[in-house]
Amino acid sequence: MKKAVIAAVCGIMFFISCTRDVVNVEEPIVETQNWELFWEDDFSGDSLNSAYWTPEDIKWPYSGELEYYTSRTENLKVENGNLVITALKEDYEGAQYTSGRIDTKDKIQSAYGKLEARMKMPYGKGMWPAFWMLMPGGSYPTIYGEIDIMEMIGGGENKDNRVYGTAHWGDGDIVSDGGKYTIAWPEKLADDYHIYGIEWDASSIKFYFDGELYHVVDITAAAQSELHQPHYVILNVAVGGTWPGSPDGTTVWPQMMYVDWVKW
Repeated sequence: MKKAVIAAVCGIMFFISCTRDVVNVEEPIVETQNWELFWEDDFSGDSLNSAYWTPEDIKWPYSGELEYYTSRTENLKVENGNLVITALKEDYEGAQYTSGRIDTKDKIQSAYGKLEARMKMPYGKGMWPAFWMLMPGGSYPTIYGEIDIMEMIGGGENKDNRVYGTAHWGDGDIVSDGGKYTIAWPEKLADDYHIYGIEWDASSIKFYFDGELYHVVDITAAAQSELHQPHYVILNVAVGGTWPGSPDGTTVWPQMMYVDWVKW
């Protein structure tokens, strides 16, 4: 069975098997593979599992984001079998918005594997939810690895109904390769839960939406060495930023991202 070959995992680990279905795409049919699940969180308790996750508590200084990430239950809680990250419009420590961001750095981090999460998105102008991975110990932009399993930019048609999957790596400057998947409007990614995932091995990163392959990144070039290093997992809802722009009068508050489970 294919499994993560470089792992630094703290906490309880579960060992079961799962199988990837055959997917028909415009390139040759992907062969069925077996994967061994070495970690999952189904958010079945009433609080965040500190053996897995660390919440941020900071006014985020990057990407033009406008929120202050807090660990308060107003922004970050586990209830009804879900992680709920809530973005609020409020004055807090010099910011006009608050939200939540958690990661598994130094707790759950690995290279390669099948990583998925079942989630329901927020929506609206200025919303920037993400399920992604980052290489620890890098130096932006020359030594840098990032895998964005799911990003969504809210704000109406072709935004609230579109997911992006992208890999970034440092080669003197940041290089990116990504794709997108759009569901039929007026359906939004906030209307129901969907499964967002990747299959990552030594040759490629494949991006999936509800089991359907929509983009493949070849990672066999020597300049992509960062994408063969251990990465950790991040879940967050950013507010504003250089990509989505700021919320406006059409944005409805509060906005929530629900995470049913994460599996790797």
